[in-house]
Parts: sequence; C-alpha cells; structure tokens
Amino acid sequence: MSLQTGYPGRVQSSHHFPPTALQTVDNWRQRQGSLLSNLRNDSSLQRAGIVLLAAGAGLLPLMAGSAKAALTKLPTDGADTLLMLMGSALVLLMTPGLAFFYGGFTRAKNVLNTMMMSFFLMGLIGVLWVVIGYSLSFGLGFHSPFIGGLEAMWLNGVGGPLGDAPLADGYSISATSFALFQGMFAIITPALISGALVERINFKAWFWFCLLWSLFIYCPLAHMVWGGGYIGPFGAIGAIDFAGGTVVHIASGVAALVSAAIVGPRTNWPANKRPPHNVPFILLGAGLLWFGWFGFNGASYFAAKGAGFSFITTSTAASAALLTWCLLEWFKDGKPTAVGAATGAVAGLVGITPAAGFVTIGSSILIGAATAVACLIAVQVKSAIKFDDSLDTFMVHGVGGTVGALLTGLLAVKELVPADYFPLSAQILEKGGNLALFGAQIKAVLITYGFVGLGTAIILWIVGATVGLRVSPEEETRGLDITAHGEEAYDPMAY
Repeated sequence: MSLQTGYPGRVQSSHHFPPTALQTVDNWRQRQGSLLSNLRNDSSLQRAGIVLLAAGAGLLPLMAGSAKAALTKLPTDGADTLLMLMGSALVLLMTPGLAFFYGGFTRAKNVLNTMMMSFFLMGLIGVLWVVIGYSLSFGLGFHSPFIGGLEAMWLNGVGGPLGDAPLADGYSISATSFALFQGMFAIITPALISGALVERINFKAWFWFCLLWSLFIYCPLAHMVWGGGYIGPFGAIGAIDFAGGTVVHIASGVAALVSAAIVGPRTNWPANKRPPHNVPFILLGAGLLWFGWFGFNGASYFAAKGAGFSFITTSTAASAALLTWCLLEWFKDGKPTAVGAATGAVAGLVGITPAAGFVTIGSSILIGAATAVACLIAVQVKSAIKFDDSLDTFMVHGVGGTVGALLTGLLAVKELVPADYFPLSAQILEKGGNLALFGAQIKAVLITYGFVGLGTAIILWIVGATVGLRVSPEEETRGLDITAHGEEAYDPMAY
C-alpha cells in the first residue's frame, strides 16, 4: 500500500486492502444461508437448536475470559467513524447557520441572495469535491508538495468496495467518512468569503468565482497543510493547523479582503449604510455555527475517546471571546449588544480552530479573549478607513485566524503534538521550543496570505473579464432577491 501521511487522519493511501472483517462476516452469512433456512423449516432441528443453546448458555460464564480476550483483538473503529459522520453533519449545518448569520446583517431586499450565496455552495462544491476536489487535496498522483493527484476522482477506490476500509494504517476511521468530513470544510470555506461581497456581486460571477477558487486555491492549500504537502508537519515548514486556521479562515479572510477591494464598495456606501435588518437571524446563525463548530474542531480529533478535549477548548474559547467582546462594548459604549455577542462568539471559534487539540483548556480562554480584542480593533479600523468588507469577513476570519495560528505556536503543548503524527513539528518543539514553532507558524501564515491573495486577484480578473463582477446600479437599488432570483423574502418588502 502506498501511504503518505499529513495531519493526523488527513492522509492518503492507494485504498487497496484485503477483505475486511465485515466482508468476511457477510461471506460466512451467505454460506450459512441454507442451514438457517432448513432450521426454520424443520421442527426437529429447531428443538435440537434450543437444547444446544441452553447448554451453551450454561457454559458462557466459563468462556467469558477467553471471549473478552478475543474481542480485544478486533478493530474498534465504529465509534471513531461515527464521530466523523456526526462531525460531517455538524459542519454541514454550519453553512445554513452562516446563511442566517450573514442574512441577518443585510438589508431586507437582499437577504435571500445573501443566504443563497452560502446555501448554493452545498450543491456546487458538494459535487465538485466528489468529482475532483478530494483527489486534488489528498491524492498522491502528482507526487507534488503543492497539489494532490487525479487517482481518486469521483472518490474512485476510496474506502474499498464497501466503503468501510480504514483511511490508512494506524487509523481506525473509514476513508469514506474522512472524505465526507473534508468535503464539508470545502463547502463552507468559499461561503465565508461571501460576507465581503453581499448586496452587489453578480450571482453568475459568484458561481464561477467559487468554482475556480475551490479548485485552484482551496485544494492546493488543503494539500500543502493537511495532505502531507509543503506547509504541514510532513513538509518543509512544519506548521500545525488543527482544524483550519490557515486552510479555512485565513484563506477565506484574505480572499474576502482582496475581493472587496477589487469589486469595490456598495453604491452610495457608507451614506446609505443601514443597521442589520434581522438581529434574531444573526443570533440564530451564531448559535448554529457554535453548535456546528463542535464537529468542525471536535471531530478533527479523529478519535472518539479523546475528542472531548477539543470539544471543551472550542466551547471555552467561544465563551471567553463572547464575554470579552460584550465587556469591551459595555465599557466603550455603555451597553453590550446582541450583534457584538454573536460576532464575539464567532471570533473566538475562529481563533481556537488551529489550536483546539494542541493547547490546554486555560490557553483556550486566553486565545478566545485575545482573538476578540484583535477582531474588535480590526472592525473599528475598517470603519475608520471606510473599507466596505460588508460583514467584516477579513476582520473576523482573517484577523482571527491569524491570531489563532500564531498563538498556536506560542501555546502548543509538546505532549499534544506527538511525533508519530507531526514529525517535523514535534522536532521543532523539541529542539527550539515554542518560539521555534511560532516561527514556523509565521511562515505558514505569510505563505497563505501571499498564495491566496495573488490567486484570488487572478481569478477575479478572469471572472470579471468574462461574465462581469457586479450587478448594475439599478439592480442593486431594486434589490438582488428579486433581480437575481425572482423572489422576495418578505411581503410587503421592507427596505
């Protein structure tokens, strides 16, 4: 078997395995089919079977020790695979949660368009990931530290004939559950970018931008960080990213910053700036995101027995960030806001994402609070310079992901970065301590900024030159719900 290991659980293999335990049992069941049929139809055989079962029951206490010893030799991968499947469902729920979160911020005439920019990607990227995205991210065919291969297109061979084959030697999760889990990350990452472009981008341009960005930005970056590539613990840099500080949050934040700069501000902004049209939507979205983040970070542990640790650090960081943001608002403006509470919670979740399995619970509080302070300052700076990143995507995800990635280097605990799964990262920690790992994290952040920023600009130039980036001023004034989708969220419309 060909094997290349990256992030723990984020590995690739040729997926050719001998018959699994499940296949063996199924074959045995088929061979016993005729015997069972005879037993059901023959009363004498039934009576004999009852006698044998009764006799066997009397011997069970004597056999308990040997049975237990035999069971311990069998793979116990069910719980770990179940964790991945539940994590996949939770992360998928984050995309509708993001739709509500973003939709609440926009004007009423654009809420459906804003929500569709996220929800639509569950179709587009959901298909793209199966067809080629997974293969480019976690394949081996190109033998490159920057991109995967084409051998797993359509998920060909992933998980074996029944889909239950393990991801690779040493991992009890199934390859199919891993592919599904990673697909949920691929869906939500470009959806995050939409927050910088709402209320003015052409939906056709959004379609082509997300398609190209996922193929040429997300997939290579996922391979470089998680697929055994250049940036990660099996590459040249040795940086660590537990669940997406660089791949998801810095990438989407930088793309949002570049996109907002190239597409330009909304017409008559900030003169016609309006408050959020539906704050309960924002709170609902933030709650769904928090709930889904237990899959985002918690299931990234890839082992049910220890996942409680990353669940706790995730929730604790969000709590600390929410509290910090509200206290700062209270001190600065005299009252805490619901929008601030929701934004603070999301900022804390972003900050802990790269660190959730590498730092102590106490450190997660520090990361949450520090991320909240940094993101709040960034939001204030954005308002002061009048930059139209509509929903503060870079200020929360870009800044929050950067703070989290860097603090991961400073606060990572050696025992939580095992050499079996993070060989270069563990070596850096052993020889140079946290400052040395901090240096690796800086390199990873800078590479991500440069690669994503330049790549996003090129893609936007191509899309702009072919289908155009913006809607017309008349369409923007009328509202994108009716002009792009022929629907309205409310009747009568409240503008």
